[in-house]
Amino acid sequence: MTMNKCSIRGAATFLTLGLTTIAALTAGPRTESAERPNVIIFLADDAGWGDFGHSGNQQVRTPNIDALATQGVVLENFFVCPVCSPTRAELLTGRYHPRCGVTGVSTGHERINLDERTIADAFAAAGYATGAFGKWHNGSQWPYHPVARGFDQYFGHTAGHWGEYFDPPLENSRGEWERPTGYIVDVCTDRAIDFIRQHADQPFFCYVPFTTPHSPWAVPEDHWRQWKDRPITQRGTDAAKENLDQTRCALAMVENQDGNVGRVMQALNERGLTDDTIVVYFSDNGPNGDRWNGNLKGRKGSTDEGGLKSVCFLRWPAGLPAGKSVDQIACAMDLLPTLLALTGVEPVSEKPLDGWDLSPLLRGNGGPWPERMIFSTWAGRISARSQNYRFDHQGRLYDMRQDPQQLNPITEQHPDIVGQFQEGVGQWREEVLQAAGTADDTKLSPAERRQRRQGVDQRPIPVGFVEFPITILPARDGSPVGEVRRSSSAPNCSYFVNWIRTTDRLEWLVDVQRAGRYVVTIDYTCPPSDVGSTIRLSLGQQSLTAQVLEAWDPPLYTNQDTLPRPPAESPMKPFRTMELGAVQLPVGEGRLTLQASEIPGQSVMDLRRLTLRLLDSGDED
Repeated sequence: MTMNKCSIRGAATFLTLGLTTIAALTAGPRTESAERPNVIIFLADDAGWGDFGHSGNQQVRTPNIDALATQGVVLENFFVCPVCSPTRAELLTGRYHPRCGVTGVSTGHERINLDERTIADAFAAAGYATGAFGKWHNGSQWPYHPVARGFDQYFGHTAGHWGEYFDPPLENSRGEWERPTGYIVDVCTDRAIDFIRQHADQPFFCYVPFTTPHSPWAVPEDHWRQWKDRPITQRGTDAAKENLDQTRCALAMVENQDGNVGRVMQALNERGLTDDTIVVYFSDNGPNGDRWNGNLKGRKGSTDEGGLKSVCFLRWPAGLPAGKSVDQIACAMDLLPTLLALTGVEPVSEKPLDGWDLSPLLRGNGGPWPERMIFSTWAGRISARSQNYRFDHQGRLYDMRQDPQQLNPITEQHPDIVGQFQEGVGQWREEVLQAAGTADDTKLSPAERRQRRQGVDQRPIPVGFVEFPITILPARDGSPVGEVRRSSSAPNCSYFVNWIRTTDRLEWLVDVQRAGRYVVTIDYTCPPSDVGSTIRLSLGQQSLTAQVLEAWDPPLYTNQDTLPRPPAESPMKPFRTMELGAVQLPVGEGRLTLQASEIPGQSVMDLRRLTLRLLDSGDED
């Protein structure tokens, strides 16, 4: 089958169509039942399409996840983004991530613009209880925080990478830290099950974004014992690059995740909710290693098939057929309009959606399906996927029906189709990337793109909300100036180190929304030999001075890693909280700065985060 020029243009035109128009093209009935189904979305982190038994992986055991496929509908050609936070943004908004302000995975670039409405906003407006439990990765501070984006309850970590998988410090719905006992996936699943049990008598929307198999390579010992000596018989496409122990650990993490999916399904069974709950499972990008992935080209970070293709299973016994496969291409953006259509929930965003309502395909009553193109971008690369073809970032065309591994480009044989893709990509670049302002980095050099993503996003961090008085300012979101630096090249779970000079400073670009007095705390470590530094916090003309009087020098954790931690990821340690005092902050934007005026030892401290808490009116120091 070839795609004519009209169909390519038509597919590109869908970029600007709203949900109402898409629904008209794909007409399917909305659910009118007063008893609306519950919704659970499981999102794996860095699991490849090939990491599941249903995909043909003969080594891993994923019976609970596979059951979602055999008992529900499988989207055979489902695509996500090359990396984490863009996929999450597209799930939450139904729109291409550059439109939403998400241009990176850390230092503020992962935040969804505040004028976007999320799928949780829609379910909350329809009377659903809403909860998210796990990795958020689309903004940390209010009003980017999940509790400000439609979720009643939250428990997990708002950053991307998290460096503590055992007894992890995690954030609750109030922005406070807790340190539960156990493995991070088990702990967050516990909270999701509690949420389901609490709301068994009303419709609920439960989002469970797992943290695994993202590194660090850490899995409970009982899972590792089953994998550590196991031969790996299904190898990655480039076997020379495959780290077999990392493959073993990743698959062990997937099996742990499968067990947690099973626990949630059991909780539904116990409450009699199985038939009336829509369960969705997919992953956020390709595999985080060169392990077996059906011999697809590319891995995490790639805009080729292997970096973008994910499993996607939807199970709803009361409303969807079991054992059905859908061949039409689909993507993470489609889940918002599809789930709203299945549940009869009205959209709340006035912005046009890029995702399509797939409910007619899922139910098998959609009739002819329009042509479309799905666009993917990362690190200056753009690729496009139609039903039959992939047009890669180098302008090569592949027939994905005949050549799913992208081995033999057919560019020269089909210049007409190549021209159609070039036109579609050009229009998408203009309508999505260029219209987003700062998001189009496709014409930058690799060094320029790297510098842009390593620099802190210039949208200031809002501070000072009565409904959420705590503002956490982690090292990830700050800028080190002078000799001070982050503890690793990956900012997400890092802390500031090498603070050795009075000219060094730490800066956070903030926008104070409410004038008032703020209690300031820091989370730090400091050896006894370095106690005594005087530090000054300032914003404009306002300042606060304090002295580091107590040593806290714990060793690095030894209980976190199954395999050695990659050099780009920080080794972690417990940090102690120290209160600096209270400071009066005026309304307005500025750089909140932390600097030392006296350093009696070799360094000031290692610092993981600074926290501001707005005092209630009438509070004293």
